Amino acid sequence: MNLRSKYAQQVEMFTRVCHRLAQNMFVTGYGGNLAWKLEENLILITPTQMNKGSIQPDDLVFIDLAGRVVDGKRRPTGECPMYLKFFSDRPDIVSVIHCHPPVICGMAISKGKNWLMRPLFPETTTEIGPVPVVPYAEPLTQELADNFSPYLQKYNSFIMENHGLVTMSRGDIEWTLLNVEVLESTAQSIVAALQLGGVKELDFEAVKRLGNVMRARSLPLFGAPGVNQTLEGMYFDVEQ
Repeated sequence: MNLRSKYAQQVEMFTRVCHRLAQNMFVTGYGGNLAWKLEENLILITPTQMNKGSIQPDDLVFIDLAGRVVDGKRRPTGECPMYLKFFSDRPDIVSVIHCHPPVICGMAISKGKNWLMRPLFPETTTEIGPVPVVPYAEPLTQELADNFSPYLQKYNSFIMENHGLVTMSRGDIEWTLLNVEVLESTAQSIVAALQLGGVKELDFEAVKRLGNVMRARSLPLFGAPGVNQTLEGMYFDVEQ
């Protein structure tokens, strides 16, 4: 059985996620890319220079952890160095989306405070966690991939300075898309709150109690296993 047949359901879901990103205007032109680790040494990834709204199952590419094409008629995204680093440095991660949601991209070019590092809503706090800014580097380069190094072990989502968003998870590609949508919705609420008089955070005790929600829903802490000990420790300057 060939890979496209073996992973027909995953290919269909991956294609659907590509189309939803385009419909949401989270990707435009040839922008954005996605990757899903299907086996220990097998990654499903988007092709280079294709609008995500136009991608069909036959356009998708299978690569290994060295970046070699295993199956596919197209070349994989030029951001392969970034994805190979993610899956190498974070073996717990299953799927990754890089996209350009409009309000988060506004934050990526803003000189203002990064409010996505703060606890604001229960869902964003328990399912996504803080979102640091990764310094700018030229796209498609190893330098860009390497700029994630100081942040990759502790966090699962990243604002790319003057560029866009990366979100990764231990779930399938659709779960990672849901996290992207929650983040963009949160960013929209931040902008609205700033216009309405300011942003109100959840306090230390509220975040600590959200640990109960994470345990009830069997949600793991963000970052590599064992790096973070408590939810409140990720948001406040306390011993973990």
